[in-house]
Amino acid sequence: MIPLVRFKLAAYARSHRLFQPVIGLFAMMIIFYSSRVPVGSELSSYGDSAGLLILVFAWGARGLLDTEPPTQRLISMTAAGRPGREVGAGLLAALIVNLGMAAFAVALPLLYGFSALPTAGDLFRGIGLHLLGLCVGTALGALTSRPILPSPTTSLVALVGGYTAMLLISLTPVSAFTVPIMPWMRAANTGRVDQALPGIAAATLLWTAAGIIAYLRLRRTRP
Repeated sequence: MIPLVRFKLAAYARSHRLFQPVIGLFAMMIIFYSSRVPVGSELSSYGDSAGLLILVFAWGARGLLDTEPPTQRLISMTAAGRPGREVGAGLLAALIVNLGMAAFAVALPLLYGFSALPTAGDLFRGIGLHLLGLCVGTALGALTSRPILPSPTTSLVALVGGYTAMLLISLTPVSAFTVPIMPWMRAANTGRVDQALPGIAAATLLWTAAGIIAYLRLRRTRP
């Protein structure tokens, strides 16, 4: 599977698709850190970054899974020996891309953006929130990728609409029934991440698992 992951990453790197989420990432970083974050607000900034970058992570995963045309995916499945290996390699490659973008989002403000370095605890909390964000983004990107939604227009509308729906529902009293984006932003802004993190992580990972399972099942009939 590792050679197939490398192949997918190389194909994505050579394509123009890679620049789309990277430009989105840079645009958001400029917005977040156009002025230095005051001392004591580092975790709040990380919480907002992790929640809003879900859209960029979804875009990155979707772009990678869209890179290969259907014929190439069939060839990859044949070369891998089992269709599941090709599907798994695609998800792993998408996760690696998003890990790279999340690492950049966490590291940049340490170099330029924070007025003072965060405590080790806040840094690890920020990393954890970004890991939750990239998990959700990867699942959303997979569900809106070409193998599932062949129409580029439908795919884009589903990606943006899916993220918007998660964001809006998380503002309502029924936020427990979706990814708790706003609750984790509020927790980061009020210093309650430690108390809220177990519930937030459980809900986020549950929805991520549900999205990945749905993607795997749909790929059985959509090579």
